[in-house]
Amino acid sequence: MVKVVGVRFKKAGKIYYFDPGDLEIGLNENVIVETARGVEFGYVVVPNTEISEEEIVTPLKSVIRVATEEDKKHHEENTRKEKEAFHICLEKIKNHNLEMKLIDVEYTFDNNKILFYFTADGRVDFRELVKDLASVFRTRIELRQIGVRDEAKMMGGLGVCGRVICCYSFLTDFQPVSIRMAKEQGLSLNPSKISGACGRLMCCLKYEHEAYEEMLTRVPKEGAIVETPDGQGVVISSSLLKELVKVKLDDENETDLKIYNANDVKVIKDARRDEAEEAEIDMEELKELED
Repeated sequence: MVKVVGVRFKKAGKIYYFDPGDLEIGLNENVIVETARGVEFGYVVVPNTEISEEEIVTPLKSVIRVATEEDKKHHEENTRKEKEAFHICLEKIKNHNLEMKLIDVEYTFDNNKILFYFTADGRVDFRELVKDLASVFRTRIELRQIGVRDEAKMMGGLGVCGRVICCYSFLTDFQPVSIRMAKEQGLSLNPSKISGACGRLMCCLKYEHEAYEEMLTRVPKEGAIVETPDGQGVVISSSLLKELVKVKLDDENETDLKIYNANDVKVIKDARRDEAEEAEIDMEELKELED
């Protein structure tokens, strides 16, 4: 077992483990830590604890100290300077006529580096921009291209549910999301209804996917031929959450449909994919929503 503290540098950011040494550090305390990109200011989300060596990447970086009032003021000053740097960089991008969208700016705590995050449709030759920025700020400059999901996580916003988007409020990592998840949950495959603020498939499709997969093993699909207590029939529709199926019996009129619990019917023949329906779906457009 290894003694660690878990530190975040941004809201809903990834948790990084550090060696606290002899320090006893409590929850939500600010700390100064050594990272791969320099000295950073973070806040503790996992106080002193012991975890197995398999859960960490060794060797662990150290916690330098618990943040002092002077450290907190320096961090606030860096935050103010980041806003100024953002506007300066926007002007420089415009002057260099570069096809890129500036998203965020970060100062390392020790001011040894400034990171500029941006999005672009393709590769951008920003060498002259870096030289220009370095002449203004007199420190190391790093421009980092990010994806649209990372952009949404940094910028924030509201989802179609009316709540703050998940990646900004609590999701620490992005999980792969596929069109198959939307299909299995019976959702409309209209891109505008299943894509999030980033333009990719909504992360929340992943949350209940495991439960839907388990329910699909018990509930017959639409078009399946089933044996019911009243005879053989075809499944017209199903409700996965209620685990109910609506069946048209072979000897009944089309309007005389019956509803059964999924446990009360037995599948004789699985439903076949409706190829005509699949042809109407622009699969190329939907694939662009995936990672």
